[in-house]
Amino acid sequence: MSLQENNHWSTPIGAPLAAPFPFSFRDVEVLTLSYKTDRKAAEKLLPAPLKLRSDWVLIHIYNMNDTDYLGQYQECNVMLDAELPGKAVGGYSPFLFLNSDGGISQGREVHGQPKKWGNPKVDFNGDLIIGSLERNGIEVVNGTMAYKQNRGTIQEFKDMTFDFSVNLNYKVINHINGETAIRQITSRNLENVKIAESWIDPCSVALRPNMQAPIYKLPVLEEGHACFWKGEFTLVEGEIVHDYLRKG
Repeated sequence: MSLQENNHWSTPIGAPLAAPFPFSFRDVEVLTLSYKTDRKAAEKLLPAPLKLRSDWVLIHIYNMNDTDYLGQYQECNVMLDAELPGKAVGGYSPFLFLNSDGGISQGREVHGQPKKWGNPKVDFNGDLIIGSLERNGIEVVNGTMAYKQNRGTIQEFKDMTFDFSVNLNYKVINHINGETAIRQITSRNLENVKIAESWIDPCSVALRPNMQAPIYKLPVLEEGHACFWKGEFTLVEGEIVHDYLRKG
């Protein structure tokens, strides 16, 4: 078999687990919680040469209701306000959890995202919106906001916290013989973003210890606002913004 014939996007051949770009997400419900944390605690989770820009933490919890290739699943992306000086600014993901094997595979193999299995969800109970993340039978994140009291735009929420449009990730892949294969900072953006509605109100955030989901190591010092929005977007190719193995 030639290299061209063997240049598959993912395995197994004929039924790949990871989806190729682009693929689209429709009917998405997102609750983003914000709070301020201990700056030194956040800096411990950033790989150099990334720099921390503020003490904000964002926890995005998604109901992905209709996604190409992956179907319906839920995801939780924790972000820190970071920059690669002179090259990129965005939200760096130290922790990311979801309940889709294809989503975990695509995120780890392609983006280098630190994806692990977990059970996030956005739920509605009367006049409250609830975001949660469960792993190992422990609810490690519980956040709430009042149900649709004040309209606000995504840009207004970014102005209150930080611009998370670009997602930065530390991609770590080794060869089977133990040698280093890939060490990169990658970035991804979204296209065809359409917002159906968005709301901003104060939020509560509670974290519980779990050594397999150690978000609690970013302690809540001051709660901010939450943004709840519905919409759709398309995931497209990203770029390598820093390659640790490239000489010169």
